[in-house]
Amino acid sequence: MSPVARNSRASTVDVMFIGDELSAAGFRLAGIEVRTPAPGGERATFEAARQRAALVLITAELAARLPRALLSQALAAVAPLTLIVPDVCQRCMPPDLGRLVRTQLGIEA
Repeated sequence: MSPVARNSRASTVDVMFIGDELSAAGFRLAGIEVRTPAPGGERATFEAARQRAALVLITAELAARLPRALLSQALAAVAPLTLIVPDVCQRCMPPDLGRLVRTQLGIEA
């Protein structure tokens, strides 16, 4: 999306974090806009974040609650960039992408 088109959208942000309260506190201190959805509100929060932000960070725990097809589509999209991150307590870890790539290439079993 061109900078002009992006700036014409109402109320855009560069980065938005979606996750638990404790993890969100750290991102908020770094100046990042955060969302901590109530149970059942993960999908609506995620879709709204994708409309507003250039980069969406979501904890692995909340990403696991999204429909698989929605998450797969978001991760494959060029914009906005969507990344799954661990929460501050590392209760649920994102997949090890490096290991997955090495396994696919036959470098690692």
